[in-house]
Amino acid sequence: MCQQSIYQRCFFNLIWSIACIIHFSPVVTSEDTYFPVEKVEKLLEKRAGSPWWFANIARHGTVPFNSDPNYVLYRNVADYGAVGDGHANDTQAFLDAFFLGPRCVGQFDPVNPCQSSTIQPAIVYVPPGTYFLTNRIIMPYNSIIIGDALDMPTLKASADFNDIAILDPDPYVSGNDQWYANQNNFFRQVRNLILDTTNTGVSSTVAGVHWQVAQATSLQNLVFNMIVSKDENNKQQGIFMENGSGGFMRDLIFNGGGIGFFLGNQQFTSTNLTFNNCYKGIRMNQNWLWSFKDITFNGCTIGIDMVQAGDPSIGPGSPSLGSAILADSTFINTDTGIVSTYNCSYSKPASAGTLIVDNVDFTGAGIAIRNPNGTVILPGGSVVAGFMAGNVYSAQYAQRFFPNHDNQTCYVPQAIPSCYQEAYTPPTKPAGLLGPNGKVFDRAKPAYDDFTVSQFISAKVDFGCAGDGVADDSDCLQNLFNSVNFNQVAYIDGGAYVVTKPIFIKPNIRIMGEGWPKIMIKGGSFWGDKANPEVAFTVGNKGDIGKLEMQDIVFETQGPTPGAIVMEWNLEEDAQGSAGMWDVHWRMGGSAGTLMQENCIKTPTEVLSVADPNCFTAFLLLHITETASLYMENNWGWVADHELDQLPNDQLNIWNGRGLLIESVKPVWVVGGSFEHSQLYNYQVANAKNVYMSHIQSETAYMQDNPIATLAYPPQASWDDPDFSFCQGLTKCVKTFGLRIYNSTYVYIYGAGLYSFFQNYDSSCLVPHSCQTNAASIELSEAVYVYGLYSVGHDNMMLMDQTPLVPQGDNSNTFGESIALFEYE
Repeated sequence: MCQQSIYQRCFFNLIWSIACIIHFSPVVTSEDTYFPVEKVEKLLEKRAGSPWWFANIARHGTVPFNSDPNYVLYRNVADYGAVGDGHANDTQAFLDAFFLGPRCVGQFDPVNPCQSSTIQPAIVYVPPGTYFLTNRIIMPYNSIIIGDALDMPTLKASADFNDIAILDPDPYVSGNDQWYANQNNFFRQVRNLILDTTNTGVSSTVAGVHWQVAQATSLQNLVFNMIVSKDENNKQQGIFMENGSGGFMRDLIFNGGGIGFFLGNQQFTSTNLTFNNCYKGIRMNQNWLWSFKDITFNGCTIGIDMVQAGDPSIGPGSPSLGSAILADSTFINTDTGIVSTYNCSYSKPASAGTLIVDNVDFTGAGIAIRNPNGTVILPGGSVVAGFMAGNVYSAQYAQRFFPNHDNQTCYVPQAIPSCYQEAYTPPTKPAGLLGPNGKVFDRAKPAYDDFTVSQFISAKVDFGCAGDGVADDSDCLQNLFNSVNFNQVAYIDGGAYVVTKPIFIKPNIRIMGEGWPKIMIKGGSFWGDKANPEVAFTVGNKGDIGKLEMQDIVFETQGPTPGAIVMEWNLEEDAQGSAGMWDVHWRMGGSAGTLMQENCIKTPTEVLSVADPNCFTAFLLLHITETASLYMENNWGWVADHELDQLPNDQLNIWNGRGLLIESVKPVWVVGGSFEHSQLYNYQVANAKNVYMSHIQSETAYMQDNPIATLAYPPQASWDDPDFSFCQGLTKCVKTFGLRIYNSTYVYIYGAGLYSFFQNYDSSCLVPHSCQTNAASIELSEAVYVYGLYSVGHDNMMLMDQTPLVPQGDNSNTFGESIALFEYE
């Protein structure tokens, strides 16, 4: 109950009185339950202070499969006591908002040990204001924090702030132990915030964000304010990231600091980052491959520091830096653009520190690229169309005589490798992939800042959907999609929506989820035949031209659906980027409600000749058809390799046929995506052209080759599936293709991480890096350019027309192997 002084004030305001009764309880306050009058007035102002729809929309979201029917999904920090006046200590209010639960607070929690959870999420909203903080704000698993988009709030660290960062999604316990395994630290968003560490002093290493995360995570529309002091004594950092398996970020501004962005992760995509007056904009500590696009360095001493300890010119040590791509970027009033230690003669391993530069304006850089000792590799003062430091494979066909095969003379592919550390002329990209500025087109996730609450049409309130994970919501969802127009948003309130029949999504609508609601295809006879697949969600009919925007949704299956094509995208955009998906994910099995958890535990000791029919998910996750065009950003197609909601988070045998299939001849952009653990392939580009990808990530299904890829889903020629006939019975060869390009042209890939970590769940194959024969394949195609290919665990990095051309042993990098470019023109 509210204290009497508060209740008296609430008496004159019905809405405020209800808020008091609900929110001012001992569980969410830090000063017993007493709130002075002036604090109540500030809280009331916070609640009514923003016209943004997000702050005012009615909340009907629920969390099905959670045992508590009253679990709170949406939390406003003002409801938990945050004042935001720049003076009051708001630390506890933020923690109370995040931790109202129970929440998944780490594997070492003595009461509720938890590595991950899909049923304990939280959306935390921060109204306009300046929030004074004395300690870090820990973000439990599956947390979203969103500041007001119209008046971005500031989170300001105190002078005596003594934690790793203002926001921390993976705290250290002791030593190297953390709450969550960094490679499995999924489902997080941070948007619309100003992170201010200027109070902490130049010697402080407090960061704005400690971001050790994996897939389905994002940082967007953030500003990092640090002290401007452009020398090495400035220890302030905007983002500190030392590990993980990400990931995506965009629209970030770093002001001041010793290091704007200290990075370390397996793979990541970052676009539209601006560094103003940093000593070093980016310090690349360790990675496998990072794709940067639209980066601006303004007034920095060093733009990107790629120095690694393995360079003999700077002393002994183990190299930690894999590779990086910098595209469509600009240096302004910056002393040195990039410091690189790569050298064709002495880099050890041979490919460590691989660098690709594509369309970068070094006009405002004194030196474009140099060594740590000052040796200039590339002078500044000009626009550089292309520069590469790394191994390059240019494929061609050559005549060969085969005396043992009827004395035939045939044309066969070959690729002569060469080591580049020089400028080069890149291929011309199709105009349809480029924006009006000549750079590769991209588009940020729409925030609908100019929309009012009345334009959001609720699935639950306006169309009667249950969203409880049990009731059939097919008709209500179909009615919702049929009824809205492009001046409205079909708003999918938090929940789980079961569908039992196909859904058609017409052109010219917008669809948004509240905190990743689940849309679940229910198993049954309609989707039961993997030889005759049926589409669950159809976006437009073939030939349709129009707009469609979709964001923040998770598609799942409930029970076996071996014949389901989860989504077929037929719609062609009517303007560049008008057909798009942002933060839309496919999650197959391994979580509450999917009916594929403890019944699908791995069986590596059994020789499998038949896959368990109860553990089949989809025929295909996403099909982009020949008539379609689509902009995709930060999308994850995950076939569960382990359980998310049940301890001990066992590894699983989940059978999914195919990941992403692109057959379009219209422009398609796949930005910051990951598709993993399907049987035949994770990414396939077939009969297509005008495709751009950056950065894609793939993992081979863990159970293979017990059984081989073709057992659960036999290849079908009508779908242009790989049949693996060239493998000639070698089981290690009949495993998931990370990437396959078939009968296609004008395909541009700026970063591909293709990984094979297991052989029947045994990782000992990584010792010789020989878990699988081939990572990627190009067949019957031309004008294909793969920049920054990084593989782990494959004997051959690239097949071309069934001929292995890129042996991993010649391209060793930090943990795996990398090349700067594979091209066939």
